[in-house]
Amino acid sequence: MKFTDGLWQLRPGVTALYAAEAHDIWPEDGAFTVTAPTTVIHRRGDTLNRPVLTLRLSAPLPDVIRVRIDHHVGGGVERGFDLVGAEDGHGVVETDGTGAVTLTSGGLSATMRPGAPWDLSFHGDGRPLTSSGAKSIGYFRLAADAQVDPGPVGNARGGTGGPRSSVHLAQQLALGVGEVVYGLGERFGPLVKNGQTVEIWNADGGTSSEQAYKNVPFYLTNRGYGVFVNHPGHVSYEIGSEAVQRAQFSVAGESLEYFVIHGPSPERILERYTALTGRPARLPAWSYGLWLSTSFTTDYDERTVTSFIDGMAERDLPLSVFHFDCFWMREFNWCDFAWDPRVFPDPEGMLARLRAKDLRVCVWINPYIGQRSPLFAEAAERGFLLRRPDGSVWQWDLWQAGMGLVDFTNPDATRWFQSKLRALQDQGVDAFKTDFGERIPLDVAYFDGSAPERMHNLYTQLYNAAVFEVLEDKRGAGEAVLFARSATAGGQRMPVHWGGDTGSSYASMAETLRGGLSLAFSGFSFWSHDIGGFEGTPDPGVFKRWVAFGLMSSHSRLHGSSSYRVPWAFDEEAVEVTRVFTKLKLRLMPYLFQAGVRAHERGTPVMRPMAMAFPGDRNAAHLDTQYMLGPDLLVAPVFTPDGTVELYLPDGTWTNYLTGERVEGGRWRTETHGFTSMPIYVREGAVLPVGARDDRPDYDYLDGLTLRVYPGPDGETTLTVTDHASGAATPFTVTRSGGEVSVSSPLASGWTHQPA
Repeated sequence: MKFTDGLWQLRPGVTALYAAEAHDIWPEDGAFTVTAPTTVIHRRGDTLNRPVLTLRLSAPLPDVIRVRIDHHVGGGVERGFDLVGAEDGHGVVETDGTGAVTLTSGGLSATMRPGAPWDLSFHGDGRPLTSSGAKSIGYFRLAADAQVDPGPVGNARGGTGGPRSSVHLAQQLALGVGEVVYGLGERFGPLVKNGQTVEIWNADGGTSSEQAYKNVPFYLTNRGYGVFVNHPGHVSYEIGSEAVQRAQFSVAGESLEYFVIHGPSPERILERYTALTGRPARLPAWSYGLWLSTSFTTDYDERTVTSFIDGMAERDLPLSVFHFDCFWMREFNWCDFAWDPRVFPDPEGMLARLRAKDLRVCVWINPYIGQRSPLFAEAAERGFLLRRPDGSVWQWDLWQAGMGLVDFTNPDATRWFQSKLRALQDQGVDAFKTDFGERIPLDVAYFDGSAPERMHNLYTQLYNAAVFEVLEDKRGAGEAVLFARSATAGGQRMPVHWGGDTGSSYASMAETLRGGLSLAFSGFSFWSHDIGGFEGTPDPGVFKRWVAFGLMSSHSRLHGSSSYRVPWAFDEEAVEVTRVFTKLKLRLMPYLFQAGVRAHERGTPVMRPMAMAFPGDRNAAHLDTQYMLGPDLLVAPVFTPDGTVELYLPDGTWTNYLTGERVEGGRWRTETHGFTSMPIYVREGAVLPVGARDDRPDYDYLDGLTLRVYPGPDGETTLTVTDHASGAATPFTVTRSGGEVSVSSPLASGWTHQPA
């Protein structure tokens, strides 16, 4: 939100109070507090009738510093995110001879200098990171007619758009020359956020606008630090777009809390950020295989489903999961969690028959209960649905006629909702697609008294957590998997998330990738998307290119809206393309599963933006058309009808995974690819564990394992292959010396290695 009118003036109707000086600094054990008057105090009389801002700096984790800014504190501490890793006592406070106070946590330090001008600075390993200078902390009052445009905040209809407030707190942090900003959730525009206004407010807006399903108030920069705002409601960002030398974030109300997180590398920043907000669960190996859907508004029954599954098997297209989208339930009854008896008269028998075909089953759900659902009256009577402040059930007709929303702040409502899912599990359902969760209104009263503005983005967290708990209870840790659309900070704990409703064009494919890379910079390790796009029907060329891209993602699903996505519906070459890339992915499962284990342990995304993998390479800084899949595979999807690709290879010798061609990096190159090919390059010095099977993702990775050893300098390379069933980790050591390669492992047998 922009409060100023150029450099010197405020916008009409805006009154600003800025932290003008550090009047006094109070050191504590591991923290310090600053009294910041909104004018410079020259004499005692200046302390009267004078608003004051109070800052408290502390350290909840090594290399993480918390900054809390308060104006009035009488309203109490409002709901923030669930900071699962926060602790006390990680800071050391020191005072120098000038009165400056420094809080140090690991390699990160924050120094507050007394007096005026306002001067708060952050250093990482002694190197300047960012700072808060004059007029950087502001308390803003907005008149009723203030000419402040909050921007397009979410869905405007039905009371689900962003709130307006008369008071805001804002912080600006300096941006250095050449400093670029990433993150802020799944955003479909340019990967670099400089010059953008970003509103953190979940909305169901597709993938081609400024709205996003997954909004995360966290960004990181190429200067070695990240910033996380602990506010689950509306956060407004101006990234070099109001004050071009600064990144600004503002929230409504009397308090603002944020964390500065030191890296210095992007992976280390994410490691510390996910230590604070939570790491993703480990996912089952079967989830990495190909998922096939009924699609959304298509007609289908068990015969149709069986024809799809048998058609995949007849064409040697390995399939791991079959997904039933919305119309597995009867129209107007969403959600009643009951199979439509007109098309699925024997759901238990059908699910058993699918299980006999060695398939897992996923079904679509959402947190809304349509008025015609038999469950609506029960939920309303028992107080399980969100209510308006007057006590009536909140309802509307968008999506499902007369629908209400389950109130997940009510523990009894959550258990009731979960009981419906447990019944489906007993029938044979393995996973749930948790759709929606973004259109959450403000004119409601929550069971636990939570503020509606704070709950708008957080609602999806409670929804997904309720479902994920059911899956873990039934199948145990490491076997639960969602296919979730909406999220906010901390949502990475409950994977997988998919990109939402895209178009079906090359441009749509590219914007989808930008969203996934932005989400990776926001702490999410696993991500998928609708292969072929969702809206409309792609032409065969788009479908085949998207198949290659989708199967070189962490998770892969064929899904659409009004048309089926079985490959033979497009052409016979689409069948071949699907076969080639599905089998390619399945052979890479020892490598991909290990990348997923690292994501679980360290928070490192499986799909990594080039700027994350090569933080010192300026050519990679803005690159959003390619990525690293795991640590060693570079993937550049084809976004053109004629198959041309312009890609960048960083320094080193790269090897084309499909052809074995060696290419020197440090330059751009243009290639042309047929549909059964795409640029997939292996990093210099890599050792890729490649499996012996290409018919399923959940096999014994050590049985027939091949270690492909790629050219690299002399020395040792270590890698690990983790058994997906037991979790047992098998280490390997590869030694290069004078052109000779040797491989050893104290725990494994039956494997081979080969030069690649």
